[in-house]
Amino acid sequence: MKLSEIKKVLETAETVDFKLENGTFVPEHFHVTEVGVITKHFIDCGGTERKEKVANFQLWDANDYEHRLKPGKLQKIIALSEKVLEMEDLEIEVEYQSETIGKYDLGFDGKSFILLSKATACLAKENCGVPQPKHHLSDLETPCCAPDGNCC
Repeated sequence: MKLSEIKKVLETAETVDFKLENGTFVPEHFHVTEVGVITKHFIDCGGTERKEKVANFQLWDANDYEHRLKPGKLQKIIALSEKVLEMEDLEIEVEYQSETIGKYDLGFDGKSFILLSKATACLAKENCGVPQPKHHLSDLETPCCAPDGNCC
C-alpha cells in the first residue's frame, strides 16, 4: 500500500485498526511512535547495486489502555511527515513488535489495515545458481497454438 492509498482510506474511516494476517488485532491502544523514510542502498548476492526507499510506520503496543488513534490524528501525523521529511508517495512498511521487531507490508481488507508478512528472497537467482522453475507448453491451460487458443 502506498502513502496515497492510506490517506484515501483515512478520509472515510471511522477507526484505525491493524491486524496480522492470522486475524490477531494489534491492541486498540497502540501508538504510531515513528513515521519516517527508510533508504536501503545495497548490493545483492549477484553483485547488482540496488536502492530501495519506503515510508515506515512503527506501531507500539503501550500500556496506555485509554489511548485510541483516530483517523484524523493519523492523517495529521502523515501530513507533518510529508512536510518535514519531504516524503514522496512511497510504499509503506510497518514495524511492529512480536518476538523481535517485525517488518510488514501493508494491505487493507475494507475495514482494517492488514500487516502482511514479508520474506527474504534471492534477488539474483540467475547469477547465484538458484534453479529456476521450468515452464513447458504442456503446463499452459490453453496452448496458444491450439485451435481454440485465440492466437493463430
